Amino acid sequence: MTEELKIVYERPHALTEAITHYCPGCTHGIIHRLVAEVMDEMGITERTIGVASVGCSVFSYNYFNCDFASAAHGRAPAMATGIKRVHPERMVFTYQGDGDLAAIGTAEIIHAAARGENITVIFVNNAIYGMTGGQMAPTSLPGMKTTSSTRGRDTKTTGFPLKMSEMLATIEGASYVVRRSVHDPGHINRTRKAIRTAFEIQQKGLGFSIVEILSACPVNWGMTPTDALHYVEHDMVNYFPLGDFKVADAVKTLSRG
Repeated sequence: MTEELKIVYERPHALTEAITHYCPGCTHGIIHRLVAEVMDEMGITERTIGVASVGCSVFSYNYFNCDFASAAHGRAPAMATGIKRVHPERMVFTYQGDGDLAAIGTAEIIHAAARGENITVIFVNNAIYGMTGGQMAPTSLPGMKTTSSTRGRDTKTTGFPLKMSEMLATIEGASYVVRRSVHDPGHINRTRKAIRTAFEIQQKGLGFSIVEILSACPVNWGMTPTDALHYVEHDMVNYFPLGDFKVADAVKTLSRG
């Protein structure tokens, strides 16, 4: 007698069946899945509104079975602020890359945090401008070669990479600021838990939450997918340490609830 096979994994209902437009080895797809799994678990898909940024994630609205809006470059936090204030009962999140959030959108994200806006930010940091050809980003590592820093990023002329989580953690209005990665299964699971916590923070009305996620960009880095994951683990994590930068008050409140 043939044993019945047990399903151990299936596509999250919050994730569409759209064929990915991301490059081979890109970890945006993993992050999309994690967000969708959390939406399924919490039962919030029908009342969630996402805000897509400009960059590789510009088509993120194609991948989620929830309402979505597209923002001008860097303005996703501003649009999310407006949506949340008009529809406070909705779960609102932005999905942004480092070129969007840490460059043209720096002021937007800082002031959304300063106001303590009750939104959740998924910040994907791959240290490069992925969509436009692999130029140096505000988060490109010292010495990192890009199409606009062919000899490697020179900190004497271009400055140092921005550590957005560390910066945002100093802002009083921010409730939950953490940095995670998706370079191996263990860290993927930790990232999933952080995304859930960030959404729970918003659900409880505790204010601004952000999960920064270190992500691989093999094509623009000129690496194989495997080598790109090793680069995240050994180089990016070394400069952008993983951890919780501001969580204590929010976590205590959640534990009481």
